[in-house]
Amino acid sequence: MSNYPLAFAAISLAALPLARAQTPAAPASPAAVAATLRADTPGPVVNRHIYGQFAEHLGRGIYEGVWVGPDSPIPNTRGIRNDVVAALKALDIPVLRWPGGCFADEYHWKDGIGPREKRPATINRHWGGVVENNHFGTHEFMDLVEQLGADAYISGNVGSGTVQEMMEWVEYLTSGADSSIANLRRQNGRDEPWRVPYFGVGNESWGCGGTMRPEYYADLYRRYYTFIDKSYDPAHPLYRIACGANGGNLAWTEVLMSTAGRLMNGLSLHYYTLPTGNWGAKGSATEFGEDQWFAVLRRTLEMDAIITQHAAIMDKTDPAKRVGLVVDEWGTWYDVEPGTEPGFLYQQNTLRDAIAAALNLHIFQRHADRIVMANIAQMVNVLQAMILTDKEKMLRTPTYWVFEMLKVHQGGTSLPVELQSPDYVFGDRKIPAISASATRAAGGTVYLSLVNTSPREPFTIAVTMAGVTRASVAGRVLTAGAMNAHNTFDLTRRTRSCRRGSTALH
Repeated sequence: MSNYPLAFAAISLAALPLARAQTPAAPASPAAVAATLRADTPGPVVNRHIYGQFAEHLGRGIYEGVWVGPDSPIPNTRGIRNDVVAALKALDIPVLRWPGGCFADEYHWKDGIGPREKRPATINRHWGGVVENNHFGTHEFMDLVEQLGADAYISGNVGSGTVQEMMEWVEYLTSGADSSIANLRRQNGRDEPWRVPYFGVGNESWGCGGTMRPEYYADLYRRYYTFIDKSYDPAHPLYRIACGANGGNLAWTEVLMSTAGRLMNGLSLHYYTLPTGNWGAKGSATEFGEDQWFAVLRRTLEMDAIITQHAAIMDKTDPAKRVGLVVDEWGTWYDVEPGTEPGFLYQQNTLRDAIAAALNLHIFQRHADRIVMANIAQMVNVLQAMILTDKEKMLRTPTYWVFEMLKVHQGGTSLPVELQSPDYVFGDRKIPAISASATRAAGGTVYLSLVNTSPREPFTIAVTMAGVTRASVAGRVLTAGAMNAHNTFDLTRRTRSCRRGSTALH
């Protein structure tokens, strides 16, 4: 039995007036819940790449959000915003996916290299029909990941690209040979090859990436694999990720695993949380009652069953779990903020999103035996972002603070938490009121994170720790007084006004 410190993080709604909902009488005392943290039966290691990020050429995600250009009055390093990089570095971002998303399958990498003033302007057909000047390309992206200290995950163009184009991009990125493609990189200012650990072969090939059948894409993947299977850096072989399913499309996974499973390292999965389940009217990011609060959390928890079902299919042909499941797009998706361009997918971010993020991260950690990476959509100014910007202004969202608090789980050994959660009941439906996840870091500290999904009932949790003797306890709480609490540019100085040991959102 070991004597280690315990640190905990809790995400919940404070027992204060609810937004746009009548507040019931507060309970006489918080309900008591018992939990046992089993440090004596450790599980698999939580891959730190579960805390990955995603940046697409979409709206203000890249331009203004990350890239302002070297001549901008906004402080920058080689055109990349200093304030955004500093905030993101505090999250210990392990991996960043780029350039899409749907944009990836219309992106031709040679448009984004060489002198910026000579790069061709193209149309971003998917996201607003705006002109893409290609000022942020391969060199700028690799500069960004190096500034962040993150791994690069590049999505290659299968939908409108060619095998030769993808093969040459891999060579341009990773080859140290005296070849015309590698020398082109040198002419553009980068002598040494970059390390690019992850490469995606297409994105959403069942939809915006080509509207393909799984059988057709599986054959295409096999072809592309043939020409990018040779690593230019034998010490760091390329981890190739095949395009996986949309949500519960189990047939896609069946076909891909049976037809091409032995040729892939990873298989992707996309799942977004919509409060209404209706893509035509998804619901507001900030104007909602308890019905949509509950709907978001209930639909978020469906991620667990979706992963379980896909993992079971993968186990049939890959019982050794050689192929990793990569949830490279996930998060909440609402109607855009009023007055903004619909194709830019700009939405606010509330305490509801923080709780949804924490629930998803708990689910990924629960499936640490199969999930090797997850990338929230998206990093800046798009969907469930970490950061929002308005010209020179920048703020951190509630979701940012979840990633900042829970980053301690990265690379830790998962520890089971036995918990009989009470129900959070709304109407004729119910979900668990409490979610818990625990890991032990390499230095021995045990980290426990807790989520209260109920907007109206507090809980007292008594934790018994098996296999570890507590030496000290420290904790933080992320909370607010309303379901739709969020940070705005007018209140950036108040967003970290906090009680002792907590981060409060106003």
